Amino acid sequence: MLHASGIGRHHGGQTILADVSLSVDRGSRIGIVGPNGVGKSTLLRILAGDEAPDAGRVRRAPATTTVGHLPQEPDARPGETLMAYLFRRTGVSAAEHRLARATQRLADGAPDADDEYAAALDEVVALGAADLEARAATVCAELGLPPDRLGVEVGALSGGQAARAALAAIVLSRFDVLLLDEPTNDLDFAGLDLLESFLTRTDAGLVVVSHDRAFLDRVVTRIVEIHEHSHRATEYAGGWTEFVAARDLARRQQYEAHDAYVTERSRLLERQRTQRAWSDKGVGRVKRSGETDKFIRHHRTQTSENQASKVKATQRAIDRLDAVDKPWEGWQLHMSLAPTQRAGDVVVRLDRAVVERGTFRLGPIDVEIGWQDRVAILGPNGSGKTTLLRALLGDLPLATGERWMGPGVVVGELDQQRLEAAAGGDAGGDGTPPVLLDAFLGRTGLPTSEGRSLLAKFGLGADHVGRRVDQLSPGERTRVVLAGLMAAGTNLLVLDEPTNHLDLDAIEQLETALDAYDGTLLLVTHDRRMLESVHLDRTIDLG
Repeated sequence: MLHASGIGRHHGGQTILADVSLSVDRGSRIGIVGPNGVGKSTLLRILAGDEAPDAGRVRRAPATTTVGHLPQEPDARPGETLMAYLFRRTGVSAAEHRLARATQRLADGAPDADDEYAAALDEVVALGAADLEARAATVCAELGLPPDRLGVEVGALSGGQAARAALAAIVLSRFDVLLLDEPTNDLDFAGLDLLESFLTRTDAGLVVVSHDRAFLDRVVTRIVEIHEHSHRATEYAGGWTEFVAARDLARRQQYEAHDAYVTERSRLLERQRTQRAWSDKGVGRVKRSGETDKFIRHHRTQTSENQASKVKATQRAIDRLDAVDKPWEGWQLHMSLAPTQRAGDVVVRLDRAVVERGTFRLGPIDVEIGWQDRVAILGPNGSGKTTLLRALLGDLPLATGERWMGPGVVVGELDQQRLEAAAGGDAGGDGTPPVLLDAFLGRTGLPTSEGRSLLAKFGLGADHVGRRVDQLSPGERTRVVLAGLMAAGTNLLVLDEPTNHLDLDAIEQLETALDAYDGTLLLVTHDRRMLESVHLDRTIDLG
């Protein structure tokens, strides 16, 4: 249905994609993986027709194939209600607009208007326009969005409701091909189950960018990896687990082939040096010997020429070797989280605490977090997980009850507001966000050289530190905050959905760092693989 061949894309002088080809047939389940910034979202935009490639082409077969693209960042328009948002995201609004235009052209007697009208009508029917309102009410109710929310502006929805609205747009869609960019972000376990159930049932072709390893294992049957160094793509059969095994095997085999190539080339070069030395020594001996017997002199000269011939033969053997490159290492996050001091036996405690936020009420609740406790806070969206964190940290006042935090607690937090945390809450007098390096140094108190060095360890080099913080990608903002946590010597680490916007290698490095962390950990996440990988003592379930 959708075929991309030889796709190339450049931004300025930088190559983003190089000779990438991909075929999406009915029922295809393709996962796109690779480091942040490697061009995964760019590829989706090109497949959707929202961005033109610099090389190659994308072909729809048949030409009437409908393609739906749901980007990572929220894209609600000012004043747009939830119902209008769903009509737009399912492609129905645009299809109805084309039908209206075709109807007018048909009434005006325009040439070829019959064919245009028939094609537009077929598209409206195929996208399910006739019963979309009824289906939207049913799906939204299943997702916990009451009927009165359909007339509310999307911008007025809570974060959890906005995530469910994006999920509703996916479930309601009837595209031939679905292009999804990080669809699992901000979804709770119920939302993940619904999304996975829909995607495994639909016969639409699917191309999805995701950092959720469990999701990739359950939904996709092919993985396409975009390589950071070559910007090309390699395809693997299976889900995430099969991809990791196949990729690791390929890397081991390439290391072995590279080592064998280096060993053999070194052996031949050493033999060549020895042969050349013998040849040069023999020629010199003939010249210095003063031997008058022409037969002896001829024999010695012939021997030297034979050595020279062997040198050439060895060079031909070297030239025939197939060079094998060492596998590309690339940037890797090597994160170490170490408390600078020990907190008290009781780190923080809530006694009969009640928190009220508008119409939402949490509590009364009793919670005690001890030194080196490792606690996961779970529950559906809207159940109060972030509210509980804010209450524990003292960022929200208690309506009733008491809060107590022990002495010596150094709080380090990665919350869902990545930009504000990356900026350190500071802006210029005109409200302009600061550049990254200034914000980071102001937040951590590090000298310039140490700040630059630490940011570089998190993949934020010279081309990043001079940018304003609002110009950083979500993944880059997350790495800024992680770098700040590493500098702070935190002994109470609070992570609220830390895997959102991190690439898969960085997530696994974060898990390794969390396992080695010997302070107190509070973790809110819907990443099922992280909950399995990170050692936890207990959970607080607000469901």
